[in-house]
Amino acid sequence: MDTQVLLIIMAVFTAVAAIALLIQAAVMFGIYKASRAMQEKVETLTPKIHAVADNSLTAIQESRVKIAEITAKTSQILDSASRQLAIAENLFTDFSGRARSQLDRAELVLDDAMTRVQQTVGLVHTGILRPIREINGVAAGIRAAIQYFARGARPNPDRATADEEMFI
Repeated sequence: MDTQVLLIIMAVFTAVAAIALLIQAAVMFGIYKASRAMQEKVETLTPKIHAVADNSLTAIQESRVKIAEITAKTSQILDSASRQLAIAENLFTDFSGRARSQLDRAELVLDDAMTRVQQTVGLVHTGILRPIREINGVAAGIRAAIQYFARGARPNPDRATADEEMFI
């Protein structure tokens, strides 16, 4: 290759490199301008951001205080509810024990009453109804004897026929 051609190739590549550096410098200047514009916008927003941050911090601190109050009150309510529940449980246990003992007593009284009623019914049967049945039996015998003696020695033909028909 010839020196002349080599110098031309080097000049072309140097020119391309120079153009690339100029383009790169223009891009860097554009980035610089854009960052300056962004910085100006951020600087105008900075006081607003600080105000929002301060308001947020104040709101968070107030919320912490209110949350602490709510937590304390909730804790008190839960403690009170657990005490009331314990009292209610004790009352229920006491009530169920008393009710159970009253039911046992009522069962004993009912069993005793049923036993006494059965004894009384037995005594009525043996002491009153048996003698009444015996008196009724004696009275029926006396009635039959009176009827037999009252009708005489001859039986009535209708009666005799009825008696015979019973045995046929």
